[in-house]
Amino acid sequence: MRVKDTLNLGKTKFPMRGNLPVRELERENQWEENKVYEQRQKLNEGKPTFVLHDGPPYANGNIHMGHALNKITKDFIVRSKSMMGFRSPYVPGWDTHGLPIEQQLKKAGVNRKAMSTVDFRKKCYEYALKQVDKQKADFKRLGVAGEWDNPYLTLFPEYEAQQIRVFGKMAERGLIYKGKKPVFWSWSSESALAEAEVEYHDVTSPSAFYGEKVVDGKGVLDTDTYMVVWTTTPWTIPASEGITIDANFNYSVVQPANDDKKYVLASELVAANAELFGWENVKELKVVKGAELENILTQHPFYPERKLVTMIGDFVTLDAGTGLVHTAPGFGEDDFNVGKQYGLDIYVPVDDKGYLTEDTGKDFAGVFYEDANEISLKKLNEAGVLLKQMDYEHSYPFDWRTKKPIIFRATPQWFASVDKIRDEILGAIDEVTFFPSWGKKRLYNMIRDRGDWVISRQRVWGVPLPIFYGEDGEAIMTKETIDHVADLFEKNGSNIWFEREAKDLLPAGFTSEHSPNGIFTKETDIMDVWFDSGSSHQGVLAQRDYLTYPSNMYLEGSDQYRGWFNSSLITSVAVSGHAPYKQILSQGFTLDGKGRKMSKSLGNTIVPDQVIKKMGAEIIRLWVLSVDSSADVRVSMESFNQISESYRKFRNTMRFLLANTTDFDPKKDMVAYDELESLDKYMLVLTNQFTKDILDSYANYDFMNVYKKLINFLSTDLSAFYLDIAKDVVYIEAENSLARRSMQTVLYDVAVRLTKLMTPVLPHTTEELWQYLKEPEEFVQLAEMPTVDHYAGEGKLVESWSRFMHIRSNVLKALEEARNNKLIGKSFEAHVTLYVSDGVKEELDQLATNIRQNLIVSALDILPASKTPADALKFDTVSVKVEHAQGEVCPRCRMIKTDIGVDETFSNLCGHCATIVRENYPEASQEGLTE
Repeated sequence: MRVKDTLNLGKTKFPMRGNLPVRELERENQWEENKVYEQRQKLNEGKPTFVLHDGPPYANGNIHMGHALNKITKDFIVRSKSMMGFRSPYVPGWDTHGLPIEQQLKKAGVNRKAMSTVDFRKKCYEYALKQVDKQKADFKRLGVAGEWDNPYLTLFPEYEAQQIRVFGKMAERGLIYKGKKPVFWSWSSESALAEAEVEYHDVTSPSAFYGEKVVDGKGVLDTDTYMVVWTTTPWTIPASEGITIDANFNYSVVQPANDDKKYVLASELVAANAELFGWENVKELKVVKGAELENILTQHPFYPERKLVTMIGDFVTLDAGTGLVHTAPGFGEDDFNVGKQYGLDIYVPVDDKGYLTEDTGKDFAGVFYEDANEISLKKLNEAGVLLKQMDYEHSYPFDWRTKKPIIFRATPQWFASVDKIRDEILGAIDEVTFFPSWGKKRLYNMIRDRGDWVISRQRVWGVPLPIFYGEDGEAIMTKETIDHVADLFEKNGSNIWFEREAKDLLPAGFTSEHSPNGIFTKETDIMDVWFDSGSSHQGVLAQRDYLTYPSNMYLEGSDQYRGWFNSSLITSVAVSGHAPYKQILSQGFTLDGKGRKMSKSLGNTIVPDQVIKKMGAEIIRLWVLSVDSSADVRVSMESFNQISESYRKFRNTMRFLLANTTDFDPKKDMVAYDELESLDKYMLVLTNQFTKDILDSYANYDFMNVYKKLINFLSTDLSAFYLDIAKDVVYIEAENSLARRSMQTVLYDVAVRLTKLMTPVLPHTTEELWQYLKEPEEFVQLAEMPTVDHYAGEGKLVESWSRFMHIRSNVLKALEEARNNKLIGKSFEAHVTLYVSDGVKEELDQLATNIRQNLIVSALDILPASKTPADALKFDTVSVKVEHAQGEVCPRCRMIKTDIGVDETFSNLCGHCATIVRENYPEASQEGLTE
């Protein structure tokens, strides 16, 4: 053996390779072939259960970065829980009904009108399954572990049956009813929408201030007086049935000098409106309380025969308008409620597609509602009652699927009553823990303020409402009929509703007083898709005996407070009396690098597949770990490039750890804690503290903290400190020396801990690392998280080393100054002298460590502070002088030594290296040393 070869003790080549896009696939195939997920579940049998219930993404198109953020975060939780002593099965699911699939088929050229409902639904079914397969492949490619061969789909017959049973239980409680009230109506979808299917955008609408002539002033107002009303929807004026005011407001009767009419408006708004209308020298004739104006009648500006009643309501404000609100009960919830109180008809002269009906007269009939704005304004002007027309900017609801504005329209719909069980639902929220904590107030307020839930949809691709009608038109939904329908769906799927006549869907021999002739019809509407997904606690959690109901956690985007979190809570409380979840974790949205919503039209979308093909899924997973997902998250290719540097840091650190423990057998080479070198004890204690921080962060779902702690541990504790020193031990000291085995004990422990701790985040990489560690489990995913170990006197040890680290930081500053002054290059060219007090000297001695080696310098003197020269750098506890070390460079340890050649046989080595070689490598020769 040449002496040169004794330099390579810790430099065994480690074959870890990059090329993540290729190697990740190999790992995923290996996991699938070996059923690693199933093995983990079997290992965890009998352990405490933690079930994260998957909110079903909609089965339509490839996944986007929001999907990746969501599914990867779930995977962090499921994997970490599985390795932390919990049985944590994960059942992925998909939402498979609804309008978007119908629209996609239309775009694909499927002619809905040319086929039967059953055949069209079969097309929808086939399309949904293809989308599920596509998304499933995308999710698996992210490294997400779960029951991919046994997911739940809302179109599965067994799921649909449970949904029908949820409906049945709610009907039993009297929570299902049919009513005509304003709902969000999407003319672009020709269907009612739930609150969760609406998104808001800022729009500019034409607003109108106009007068309505008093025809019966009830002794309070004269008939030459005009009530000044305000509206931001002039197209609804043909449906106007009244005026709403506030009983407690003061209202003034005024007359401008430049107008022969008298007007009524809120006293507080007279001055502002006078300026707006161009009124001059306004004279106040009278002030009355709103309550005095109740039931005064005015004349409709378009239809002289229609009289409008003045009503008292609690929704009138003084922040805009006139204090008098145009009221059309068929087109607004507040309007509807006040109109019902006063016995008004619920007049809705707009059809399903948004066109005004014939009964609005020749000027409006057949006109699209938005175009009717201009006609209304023109007619007001012609009637001489339009006081002001102006644009008004405000937030307005849109159909979140078609991106078209919706209208409020009263139509006969089926509702689930929230009001009857509102207190129960609010009480259930108190039992739930929220991450972030503000989520509780958000969900509470939404339930507190929401109206009843419109659950019917005028579509065909969905779960039918299991309702029959008797000959007299009465709805029939008894426990007997609903249970029978549920059983039929469970056996045949919901298509049977459209394949059979009503009589063939009813229980054998069924009779009803509402159908003396035994003739029945069936409901044609389907259920809101939020009822579909909102029934998953029964369709999945309560049905699979290895899951739990309620689940431990629901995790979705913050939009689900009005969506899945909301609908699931209502249905669960209705059928079981409690929430379907114990915890809710919500996330923000993914935006582009400039904070804009990603969209194809802007060309700013980044899809996971794009990143995976270039960098690998591990980069996306590490990015998810690094961001604060409780708020909106910005993402760009630059952010992935930055994360790839962090990934490289982790990979290179692990490469070093593994390469320097290849000759270390933990079964025979492990050194007990009490026998470790002081530095190694310190590092082992730090590693255990790091372990605790990471495990606590996983337990608290603080994934960004996992990232921060990881990067700090890699950069500060390892690379910039311990591993830098390690090179002078594992490369130089004798193979089986205590110093080397002591350090390898810690290096190996750190490698094992890091591999296990990062498996929830980087499973592809840690699985590769695992094959080079001498651990019993075949796959790291089958291992348990490392324990947090404690040692006698560790607190005092850390305090002592913390004081040394402070001195070390001062030495590093002095070395850097010497380097800037061209006195030295690398730190091992330095001869450092420390000037310290007796107390500091004693502390350094008590560390029982090689201070010179730990400072990575060639020579070190420690002298009394009293001998501090004037040119030394002075710090708080130490003064430091740096000089260039005297002597020659030892080719083996690379230190500058004055004892080169003390051993005649190895004349080029320093005394320390010569002793090591002589005593441990007797076959070594001088040959090749200087090559």
